[in-house]
Amino acid sequence: MNVAQAIRAAAESLSATSDTARLDAEVLMAHALGCSRTDLLLRHMADDAPDGFDALIARRARHEPVAHIIGHQEFWGLDFRVTPATLIPRGDSETIVEAALEVCAAPARVLDCGTGTGALLLAVLHERAGAQGVGVDASGDALAVARGNAAALGLEARARMVLADWTQAGWADGLGRFDLILANPPYVESDAALDPSVRDYEPAGALFAGAEGLDDYRVLIPQLPDLLMPGGVAVIEIGHQQAQAVGQIAAQAGFAVKLRLDLANRPRALVLSQESRAIS
Repeated sequence: MNVAQAIRAAAESLSATSDTARLDAEVLMAHALGCSRTDLLLRHMADDAPDGFDALIARRARHEPVAHIIGHQEFWGLDFRVTPATLIPRGDSETIVEAALEVCAAPARVLDCGTGTGALLLAVLHERAGAQGVGVDASGDALAVARGNAAALGLEARARMVLADWTQAGWADGLGRFDLILANPPYVESDAALDPSVRDYEPAGALFAGAEGLDDYRVLIPQLPDLLMPGGVAVIEIGHQQAQAVGQIAAQAGFAVKLRLDLANRPRALVLSQESRAIS
């Protein structure tokens, strides 16, 4: 069986598992061949299918995320290593980077709360050569991934990764103040129905935040004023039905709140600045 035939058969078998079955099959085939997807489509479709391809498709058929199978994910045009210790960076979260670069054009210091792979922090540092950053996470395994990504992107000299848990007293001691704070905290309701590729493979500690999905916002947001420089801003990812609830938490902490939509026109981020007014 050649590559084209194998991809077609794999896409058919994955159609019950994935909404992107053909894309999944192509990405996994490129991984099996050790080439890019573009190279696959242009140069390798008539080649013999590699022996390891069927095993990769079997893993995807069990709902394992493609990013975990191949070990990396693109975000903001950059390549990030991912493992089961981290959330997989998603395109929707690029809204946070876009908003951050717009509202804080030249940050000197950036803090990323719940850095995971480091995607948000490292994307901003990549765009702002004068910035220094700190990524904090409660998972040592996640921080190891973030440090590796910083090194791979040539940003290790400007990105310090710190083990810290914002639910614990003193977690921010010694961090200082920041011009820009990024955060993608856990925000999924504890009883939410999730796709098996998320529920069974991504870290629960980075997903779930109580019955309403608001527990981490209630803890983290009131602490942000003490971490911001005068005139500093925070950009916080939210679930698409959480804008009003999280906005109220932020307003009670003294922030002005502005909503940002993602490419699907859904609420995705709140920009918090230190002048109290209603959400808009």
